[in-house]
Amino acid sequence: MNTFSKIIIPVFIIFVIFYGFSKKINIYDAFLEGAKEGLIISFNIFPSIIAMVFAINIFLDSNFIYKFLGVLSPLLNVINIPLEIMPMALLRPISGTASLAIMNDIFINFGPDSYIGRLASVLQGCTDTTIYVLALYFSSIGVKKIRYSLGVGLFADLVGITVAFLITMLFF
Repeated sequence: MNTFSKIIIPVFIIFVIFYGFSKKINIYDAFLEGAKEGLIISFNIFPSIIAMVFAINIFLDSNFIYKFLGVLSPLLNVINIPLEIMPMALLRPISGTASLAIMNDIFINFGPDSYIGRLASVLQGCTDTTIYVLALYFSSIGVKKIRYSLGVGLFADLVGITVAFLITMLFF
Protein backbone atom coordinates (compact mmCIF):
# COMPACT_ATOMS: atom_id res chain seq x y z
CA MET A 1 0.00 0.00 0.00
CA ASN A 2 2.87 2.37 0.77
CA THR A 3 4.35 1.89 -2.71
CA PHE A 4 0.93 2.40 -4.29
CA SER A 5 0.42 5.69 -2.44
CA LYS A 6 3.84 6.93 -3.59
CA ILE A 7 3.20 6.27 -7.27
CA ILE A 8 -0.49 7.19 -7.63
CA ILE A 9 0.01 10.97 -7.83
CA PRO A 10 2.81 10.90 -10.47
CA VAL A 11 0.80 8.37 -12.50
CA PHE A 12 -2.26 10.62 -12.27
CA ILE A 13 -0.25 13.67 -13.38
CA ILE A 14 1.18 11.76 -16.34
CA PHE A 15 -2.33 10.59 -17.24
CA VAL A 16 -3.64 14.19 -17.17
CA ILE A 17 -0.76 15.39 -19.36
CA PHE A 18 -1.32 12.66 -21.95
CA TYR A 19 -5.07 13.21 -21.86
CA GLY A 20 -4.53 16.94 -22.45
CA PHE A 21 -2.23 16.22 -25.38
CA SER A 22 -4.76 13.83 -26.89
CA LYS A 23 -7.49 16.50 -26.66
CA LYS A 24 -5.07 19.15 -28.05
CA ILE A 25 -5.33 21.35 -24.93
CA ASN A 26 -2.58 23.81 -24.04
CA ILE A 27 -1.80 22.20 -20.68
CA TYR A 28 0.51 24.92 -19.38
CA ASP A 29 -1.98 27.73 -20.06
CA ALA A 30 -4.80 25.67 -18.49
CA PHE A 31 -2.62 25.09 -15.43
CA LEU A 32 -1.84 28.81 -15.13
CA GLU A 33 -5.52 29.71 -15.48
CA GLY A 34 -6.43 27.22 -12.75
CA ALA A 35 -3.69 28.53 -10.47
CA LYS A 36 -4.94 32.10 -11.03
CA GLU A 37 -8.52 31.07 -10.16
CA GLY A 38 -7.24 29.27 -7.07
CA LEU A 39 -5.45 32.39 -5.88
CA ILE A 40 -8.56 34.52 -6.44
CA ILE A 41 -10.70 32.06 -4.47
CA SER A 42 -8.10 31.97 -1.68
CA PHE A 43 -8.06 35.75 -1.57
CA ASN A 44 -11.88 35.85 -1.40
CA ILE A 45 -12.22 33.32 1.43
CA PHE A 46 -9.30 34.63 3.51
CA PRO A 47 -11.42 37.19 5.46
CA SER A 48 -13.94 34.47 6.35
CA ILE A 49 -11.18 32.20 7.64
CA ILE A 50 -9.68 35.00 9.75
CA ALA A 51 -13.12 35.84 11.19
CA MET A 52 -13.78 32.19 12.09
CA VAL A 53 -10.38 31.74 13.75
CA PHE A 54 -10.82 34.97 15.68
CA ALA A 55 -14.33 34.03 16.85
CA ILE A 56 -13.27 30.52 17.92
CA ASN A 57 -10.29 31.85 19.88
CA ILE A 58 -12.48 34.38 21.70
CA PHE A 59 -15.01 31.64 22.47
CA LEU A 60 -12.39 29.25 23.82
CA ASP A 61 -10.38 31.86 25.74
CA SER A 62 -13.48 33.23 27.47
CA ASN A 63 -14.00 29.87 29.25
CA PHE A 64 -17.72 30.32 28.61
CA ILE A 65 -18.03 26.73 27.43
CA TYR A 66 -16.69 25.33 30.70
CA LYS A 67 -18.96 27.54 32.83
CA PHE A 68 -21.94 26.53 30.70
CA LEU A 69 -21.07 22.85 31.00
CA GLY A 70 -20.67 23.13 34.77
CA VAL A 71 -24.38 23.93 34.94
CA LEU A 72 -25.23 20.90 32.79
CA SER A 73 -23.05 18.39 34.64
CA PRO A 74 -25.85 16.93 36.86
CA LEU A 75 -27.96 16.23 33.78
CA LEU A 76 -25.01 14.73 31.91
CA ASN A 77 -24.23 12.44 34.86
CA VAL A 78 -27.81 11.12 34.84
CA ILE A 79 -27.64 10.19 31.14
CA ASN A 80 -24.06 8.84 31.46
CA ILE A 81 -22.33 11.31 29.14
CA PRO A 82 -18.81 12.29 30.20
CA LEU A 83 -18.45 16.02 30.79
CA GLU A 84 -15.05 16.02 29.02
CA ILE A 85 -16.63 15.16 25.66
CA MET A 86 -19.10 18.04 25.61
CA PRO A 87 -16.68 20.78 24.52
CA MET A 88 -15.87 18.65 21.50
CA ALA A 89 -19.57 18.07 20.77
CA LEU A 90 -20.31 21.79 21.00
CA LEU A 91 -17.29 22.95 18.99
CA ARG A 92 -17.44 20.32 16.24
CA PRO A 93 -20.02 22.25 14.13
CA ILE A 94 -17.89 25.39 14.44
CA SER A 95 -14.31 24.18 13.99
CA GLY A 96 -12.85 20.86 12.97
CA THR A 97 -9.40 21.86 14.19
CA ALA A 98 -10.66 22.80 17.67
CA SER A 99 -12.56 19.52 17.94
CA LEU A 100 -9.48 17.57 16.80
CA ALA A 101 -7.40 19.31 19.47
CA ILE A 102 -9.97 18.37 22.12
CA MET A 103 -10.05 14.79 20.81
CA ASN A 104 -6.25 14.65 21.01
CA ASP A 105 -6.41 15.81 24.64
CA ILE A 106 -8.98 13.12 25.35
CA PHE A 107 -6.70 10.51 23.78
CA ILE A 108 -3.75 11.71 25.85
CA ASN A 109 -5.70 11.82 29.13
CA PHE A 110 -7.97 8.78 28.75
CA GLY A 111 -6.52 6.75 25.87
CA PRO A 112 -8.05 6.05 22.46
CA ASP A 113 -9.46 2.68 23.57
CA SER A 114 -11.32 4.09 26.57
CA TYR A 115 -15.05 4.72 26.45
CA ILE A 116 -14.56 8.46 26.12
CA GLY A 117 -11.84 7.98 23.48
CA ARG A 118 -14.11 5.83 21.38
CA LEU A 119 -16.96 8.27 21.91
CA ALA A 120 -14.72 11.11 20.69
CA SER A 121 -13.79 9.09 17.60
CA VAL A 122 -17.39 8.26 16.76
CA LEU A 123 -18.44 11.85 17.40
CA GLN A 124 -15.72 13.11 15.06
CA GLY A 125 -17.10 10.90 12.30
CA CYS A 126 -20.80 11.55 12.90
CA THR A 127 -20.75 15.34 12.62
CA ASP A 128 -19.50 18.02 10.28
CA THR A 129 -18.16 21.55 10.61
CA THR A 130 -21.45 23.12 9.54
CA ILE A 131 -20.87 26.73 10.56
CA TYR A 132 -17.34 26.66 9.14
CA VAL A 133 -18.61 25.27 5.82
CA LEU A 134 -21.38 27.83 5.61
CA ALA A 135 -19.11 30.74 6.48
CA LEU A 136 -16.29 29.69 4.20
CA TYR A 137 -17.88 28.18 1.13
CA PHE A 138 -21.06 30.21 0.96
CA SER A 139 -19.17 33.48 1.37
CA SER A 140 -16.70 32.47 -1.33
CA ILE A 141 -19.51 32.12 -3.89
CA GLY A 142 -21.53 35.07 -2.60
CA VAL A 143 -24.52 33.29 -1.04
CA LYS A 144 -26.12 35.65 1.48
CA LYS A 145 -29.27 33.79 2.55
CA ILE A 146 -28.10 30.80 4.59
CA ARG A 147 -30.99 30.57 7.06
CA TYR A 148 -32.38 27.22 5.89
CA SER A 149 -28.96 25.72 5.25
CA LEU A 150 -27.86 26.66 8.77
CA GLY A 151 -30.98 25.16 10.35
CA VAL A 152 -30.74 21.91 8.42
CA GLY A 153 -26.98 21.64 9.00
CA LEU A 154 -27.24 22.22 12.75
CA PHE A 155 -30.14 19.76 12.97
CA ALA A 156 -28.02 17.17 11.14
CA ASP A 157 -25.20 17.84 13.62
CA LEU A 158 -27.58 17.39 16.55
CA VAL A 159 -28.74 14.09 15.08
CA GLY A 160 -25.11 13.07 14.49
CA ILE A 161 -24.14 13.92 18.07
CA THR A 162 -27.13 12.02 19.44
CA VAL A 163 -26.39 9.00 17.25
CA ALA A 164 -22.72 9.08 18.27
CA PHE A 165 -23.72 8.90 21.94
CA LEU A 166 -26.23 6.11 21.29
CA ILE A 167 -23.90 4.03 19.11
CA THR A 168 -21.07 4.33 21.60
CA MET A 169 -23.34 3.37 24.51
CA LEU A 170 -24.66 0.35 22.60
CA PHE A 171 -21.39 -1.01 21.23
CA PHE A 172 -18.77 0.07 23.75
